[in-house]
Amino acid sequence: MFSPADLMTLPFDDWVNSFVRGWLVPNFRPAFRAAQVPISMVLGGLDSFFRWIPMLVMTAGFAAVAWRTAGRGVALFTLLGFIFIDMIGLWDYTMTTLAMVITSVLFCALIGIPVGILSAGADKLWAVVRPILDVMQTIPSFVYLVPIVMLFGVGMAPGIIATIIFALPPIVRLTNLGIRNVRADLVEAAEAFGSNRWQMLWDVQLPLAMRTIMAGLNQTLMLALSMVVIAALIGAGGLGLVVNTGLGRMDVGGATAGGVGIVILAIVLDRITQGLTEPSARRQTSLRQTLVGFFRPGAQMQATDIPKAG
Repeated sequence: MFSPADLMTLPFDDWVNSFVRGWLVPNFRPAFRAAQVPISMVLGGLDSFFRWIPMLVMTAGFAAVAWRTAGRGVALFTLLGFIFIDMIGLWDYTMTTLAMVITSVLFCALIGIPVGILSAGADKLWAVVRPILDVMQTIPSFVYLVPIVMLFGVGMAPGIIATIIFALPPIVRLTNLGIRNVRADLVEAAEAFGSNRWQMLWDVQLPLAMRTIMAGLNQTLMLALSMVVIAALIGAGGLGLVVNTGLGRMDVGGATAGGVGIVILAIVLDRITQGLTEPSARRQTSLRQTLVGFFRPGAQMQATDIPKAG
């Protein structure tokens, strides 16, 4: 059967290679290198700090935060989970992964929340940002690694950059959604009382949109945790390195141990951030409910769970 390829084929891969290797890398490599500096500084500081804190102190601190935000069930799970991670010899790897996740989420928030706020107030800007976010969310995560390696090299900082690109869309989308869903009558009332644009944003829109923004932060955090594991393929380290090493050596036990450590860390961070989003639910969380919630479909916060303002 006839197809357009019978008439002409497009060398799309050659075009991309020419653009990246022939123009982007030679002309902007120093700029890409410079962009790694703040990421390397934050990541190095957090990694050193988390490794410096004694394991028992770190575990007690996380358990206390989990108790305060998500309830005693999550606190007990955090305590037992972190002790288990230490007993299987993955504590340092876990702290490195935690530093990578927090660094990624920090930069995602610094970039994503302002972009979401600006997009909420300008439909034309949102019309430009939205397809970019679509592309960022639909490109397979492994595809990010190729241009990242060419532009930034290998190591932890390039891995964090790939993670930021992968995890950024949810916080932009949900910040934009939260601001847009603020009730129009409340905005009009604030305008009637003489609020300027900054006062409107800071005193009305952001407080009412905070639960939606926190939901976006939760989604960004979970995506960051999944991507830092894949980023180990370009030398990012952490628990992802344990998993990849286990796969490379066909060491089922080692890969499983790394996977279990990732799961424990993901559950703890997810429950704590969900507790920050819904503080009223933290007193209702028991250990049994927490354990059941791990295996219940839809336990993780979905976009449809996000309450609309008003």
